[in-house]
Amino acid sequence: MFRRLREDIACILERDPAARSTWEVLTCYPGLHALVLHRWAHSCWTHGFHWSARFISNLSRFFTGIEIHPARR
Repeated sequence: MFRRLREDIACILERDPAARSTWEVLTCYPGLHALVLHRWAHSCWTHGFHWSARFISNLSRFFTGIEIHPARR
């Protein structure tokens, strides 16, 4: 889990010239937040917890403005 998060942060730092630090990316990038929450929701979905997955997905959309259905891989 943390390996993927480190990889995601490194990718953002490498590709976005406005990203100045790991802390900034971790705390201020809604795309990263949406991705992390989607992974959690997708895990719930694949284990049969569809309501929980949809709830996490809706929270993610509310906080980030980005909607990714939990069944989407």
